[in-house]
Amino acid sequence: MLLIREHKALASTIALLAFMVPALAQRPAATDSPDRTRVEAGASERVLPDVVVLMHDVEENQRKAEAELAEREKRVRKLDIRGLTRDEQTRFANNWKKTQGHFVDAPSPAVSEADSLVKELMLARRYPVGEFEQRAADISVDHPDVVNNYRNAHEIAERNKSGKATTEDLRQAMVHYRSLFEELLETTAAESSNQSERTKADKEVAK
Repeated sequence: MLLIREHKALASTIALLAFMVPALAQRPAATDSPDRTRVEAGASERVLPDVVVLMHDVEENQRKAEAELAEREKRVRKLDIRGLTRDEQTRFANNWKKTQGHFVDAPSPAVSEADSLVKELMLARRYPVGEFEQRAADISVDHPDVVNNYRNAHEIAERNKSGKATTEDLRQAMVHYRSLFEELLETTAAESSNQSERTKADKEVAK
């Protein structure tokens, strides 16, 4: 999940800056010459305030990220998200196989189908399917490992609409959509298909 990764990065940066400030403040003055001492002292006076400001900005960004995470979780907990029945899982899994099969002869329409199928699956699980950023934010709460896949796939799908996506781009989009689709479907690889079938499907998409 993007915000979680940003949160961890911000925490690491804060720790590093917290170490740097006292280290800079306690650095011994140079004794080579009075002129050099004055120059380095002046540089230290300029650096320290900048570091303090940077620490403040990092901490502020961390607070914003934590608030955003909490707001997303609060929103999703109010939604009536449901699991799928076995029949629904089977139907969606079969629809995905058909869509993936279409990629061999018609990659561009197949990516559009995959995007629509993901939204259909989200609707079946009672996720709101309004504007994309909100959809991605909602999914990120319970499925943080695949939300970036959704973003990448959607970005390629948008470029595909204007004819600016290459065949390799479209292949990557299908891979991203599949990881998201399987996560939302909530089936293991063994339940939806065996490993050999998955390998065969990957090879077909790669052609």
